[in-house]
Amino acid sequence: MQNEMNIQWYPGHMTKARRMISENIKLIDAVCEVIDARIPISSRNPELLDMTKGKPIIIIFNRIDQADAKINKKWAAQLSQDGAAIIETDSKTGKGVDSLETVTRKLLAEKISLYKAKGQAGRQIRLMVVGIPNVGKSSFINRLAKRKAAQTADKPGVTRGKQWINLGNGIELLDTPGVLWPKFEDQTIAENLAFTGAIRDQVIDVETLAANLMFRLSEFYPDRIKERYKIEETIGLTGFELLERAAKKRGFLISGGEYDLERMAIVLLDEFRGGKLGRISLEWTF
Repeated sequence: MQNEMNIQWYPGHMTKARRMISENIKLIDAVCEVIDARIPISSRNPELLDMTKGKPIIIIFNRIDQADAKINKKWAAQLSQDGAAIIETDSKTGKGVDSLETVTRKLLAEKISLYKAKGQAGRQIRLMVVGIPNVGKSSFINRLAKRKAAQTADKPGVTRGKQWINLGNGIELLDTPGVLWPKFEDQTIAENLAFTGAIRDQVIDVETLAANLMFRLSEFYPDRIKERYKIEETIGLTGFELLERAAKKRGFLISGGEYDLERMAIVLLDEFRGGKLGRISLEWTF
């Protein structure tokens, strides 16, 4: 069983970011929504969808190198049914990133033809890049721009202001800060966001979070945690019991002979986020 958590995180700069997105949506031709392929539903901000409604959308399944390929294929097929164009990318290696221009020109073919008819054949195509924190928007942009055009870090809340980036191929990108929504009604979604680092660890009980992740992994990918943490059996164990057994195998002890669950929690979250547990998807309901 999982432990109950109440996760909420909405720093002040996100209100400003929402306003900036709303004010600039009229300037752009289409929206690039970057999502985390491991949690394709949890990483879609419903408020961003409302703010960008009416604009053509390209969904960027980022971090495909860390997501379960079979699950990812099913999600991509389902989300494309709503009319969105789909690109699967790995911003670390650049895989799939260069397909953006082709996909964009196909998606906006009618609008581009209209520009030509008006004598504006060289008009720049403007795309707004949106997404929740820590899904790899800046890394994606830097791969496209082939330079460090956007600041990156493996933590949420790095991009704070808007920035126009010219890709040199007739396309301009408007980079925007990562934005969550003010209240998480579904704590499973909140947990998924916390697992992947979209919510700062500093506002969360990391031991409980890691115990819940361990329990989820024991359901979806039991062989992975058996292999990685040398746990012989996972059936019937709680998340905290699994975390304790992993700490024991790693030799994480504190004074008094107790196991250091906090240290093990940090290691588990870091290894999951870094892809050391293999390709894992946390959302399996289509």
